[in-house]
Amino acid sequence: MCAWTEADIPDLTGRVAVVTGANAGLGLQTARMLAAHGARVVMACRTVSKAESARGSLPAHVVRLDLADQASIAKFAHEMFECYDRLDLVINNAGVAMVNDRPTVDGYEPHFGINHLGHMALTLRLLPLLLSTNDSRVVTITSVAHKIGVLHLDSPNVVGNRYSGYARSKLANLIFTIELARRLEAGGHRTLAVAADPGVARTKLARTDTSRLMHHVAIIAPFIIPNHSAAKGALPTVRAAVDPSVRNGSLYTPRFVTFGRPVTGTPSHRARDPESGRRLWKVSLELLGLEEPEELRRRG
Repeated sequence: MCAWTEADIPDLTGRVAVVTGANAGLGLQTARMLAAHGARVVMACRTVSKAESARGSLPAHVVRLDLADQASIAKFAHEMFECYDRLDLVINNAGVAMVNDRPTVDGYEPHFGINHLGHMALTLRLLPLLLSTNDSRVVTITSVAHKIGVLHLDSPNVVGNRYSGYARSKLANLIFTIELARRLEAGGHRTLAVAADPGVARTKLARTDTSRLMHHVAIIAPFIIPNHSAAKGALPTVRAAVDPSVRNGSLYTPRFVTFGRPVTGTPSHRARDPESGRRLWKVSLELLGLEEPEELRRRG
């Protein structure tokens, strides 16, 4: 089979796509590719001025979204319902890596609170618009770090060291995707939930992070993976979003773990455990103070 590239993106004219963290790096490249093929892109970003500057001539709509603030997420969802009558893609791209342990606005550990809870809340609040759109998709970004992540579901908001917090949140992203896929299928919906791992791409994430480890990663990454640009790192995400052959609950990764063309990957055993999916779902709803969506009530 030939390698999947940007040239394989189909015509997306008329489709609406939300991309979180679209002001730089992987998110900006994802937004660029989708818009270049006709999609109406909503750049969901915390700092509007930075997003407007990054947008340049890109035909996209910038809307403020702070995933560390549940009120901001609710406001963003309300604006989406006001402005759009369809939603084809939600790309849960934004995230933090190995930051300090300052809690989010709502008191959550930042990795778990932003990377997982923020995106889960956004997805659930946008769910009616997604389900009313034929063949819509939710793509959530995970990482190979999920394979060493450990969820403490009795205390999921625990503050540990920075790397364990990041790995835990990436495992939660993948468990959430697979559990969402199960619930969508159980409800008879055609919306797909898919995960993507960008590998180790050259982005600004490490350079803007507060941890010493991530600054070291930023320095050595170009020598380890010199050709894995942000554009190439975005390909697993874009393939998960638009490839007609994508299956519900699947994972797309770089061919060589940290770099390479996008191919299907294998989630860890912990990520595929149905009981972990049920428990994470229940605990997350409780932390968010959200009701179980009737459309996603799992059967069996």
